[in-house]
Amino acid sequence: MAGELQAAVVPLVARILRASIVETPQWLLRPAAPDCGTSWETVCRIYSDITGLTLPEAMPRRETRRVDAVLDIDGKRRILEVDETQHFNHYRALTLRHYPASARVAFPVEAWIAQSAKKVRLEGGGFGKPMPPLFPAEFGRHQQRAFRDMLADLVPLEHQYAPTLRIADFEVATWIYTSEAEMRMRELLDERLG
Repeated sequence: MAGELQAAVVPLVARILRASIVETPQWLLRPAAPDCGTSWETVCRIYSDITGLTLPEAMPRRETRRVDAVLDIDGKRRILEVDETQHFNHYRALTLRHYPASARVAFPVEAWIAQSAKKVRLEGGGFGKPMPPLFPAEFGRHQQRAFRDMLADLVPLEHQYAPTLRIADFEVATWIYTSEAEMRMRELLDERLG
């Protein structure tokens, strides 16, 4: 369902916002210390809190990651992420609680924390396997996902992007495949983006 939800949400949001979809920028594929700018200290602290390890200044090649979409709206860019159930857990709540007061995002952080707190059991199998070298422990994939979500929220601000827009499965699952989808998405976007 994850791919299906993304496939329904991304083009709908792009159409409503009259945005074109462009490639994930190089500085977000594997952000190193210079790419993180003033957020580097926060990024390192969050990584350490998640893993107990020290983050290297350059991400290993294996850590390359693309976001769900980069929207270009009249020259202004914004990351769009569609968060399914595996994005919500105590690791994600931990990252969100560490965001500095100056961090701007286009989603309700407290709602994301509350949804993360509801999860009492992490998904297993491929959703939770170790992901060395940065996330070598059990549940490494959950740690990696939470860390990457944090990077997609904080690093774009260092590059003059608009705040990252996140849309969660729990917000849209009941209507995204109905005839109300466009109207409901417009309402959600009006609420998020003003």
